[in-house]
Amino acid sequence: MRAILAAAVLLSGCATGTSGSSSAEGAMCNANAAEKFVGRPLEGNQEAAQRAAGARVVRTYITGSALTMDFRQDRLNIETTPEGIITQVSCG
Repeated sequence: MRAILAAAVLLSGCATGTSGSSSAEGAMCNANAAEKFVGRPLEGNQEAAQRAAGARVVRTYITGSALTMDFRQDRLNIETTPEGIITQVSCG
């Protein structure tokens, strides 16, 4: 019985479906509005870029980093150099 329960719990983590989060519905990210932050340091500009893009969530990463392929229309992706300079902004 424990093995069946454990298998059910593990498999439920693999399930796909909608998130059920209605707060993100209708929220859109606009990367064009955050383009002005390219070339600037991430420190001190991340929140301003998020506000400008209208994003609910921000993901920052260094160029060449491995990323998940999940798409979120309310997320601003900020790519930086190893030194922390913003090189690209995108949504998703």
